[in-house]
Amino acid sequence: MGVLSALTRGLIRGADRMAEFTSKKGARTHNKGRTARPTGLRLSSRKFISVQAMIPEFIVPKLEGFKLKPYVSYRTPQGTGPPVTAEGLFAEVIVPQIAKDFDEGTFNKEQLEKYGFETTQDGKVFKLYPKNFVR
Repeated sequence: MGVLSALTRGLIRGADRMAEFTSKKGARTHNKGRTARPTGLRLSSRKFISVQAMIPEFIVPKLEGFKLKPYVSYRTPQGTGPPVTAEGLFAEVIVPQIAKDFDEGTFNKEQLEKYGFETTQDGKVFKLYPKNFVR
């Protein structure tokens, strides 16, 4: 859309319609929100019904008898080693096991489950395919 057509559209429709539509511009019931999911349903009678399955549940472990504190001070010194990545963790833990089995002659491509490889993604929080699979 060109500058001239945008300018004429703004003059004809009014300047307020050209502004960005935010939660402050809408009706009193309009809430654009910031990634918060509703915890229920709004009926046609404008009544809100809370659905227990839609309310997030936080599972916090008991820290009784735990020696560490749940707070880390900002004065804590930085770690000296490099940050742990998935590739580095794989190289440190899994590769030596595969190399040992390969040298012994017991390595089998069909039995990758013993190295931690999972054939299915059922029950996982983040499924790798097809929804969030990077192509």
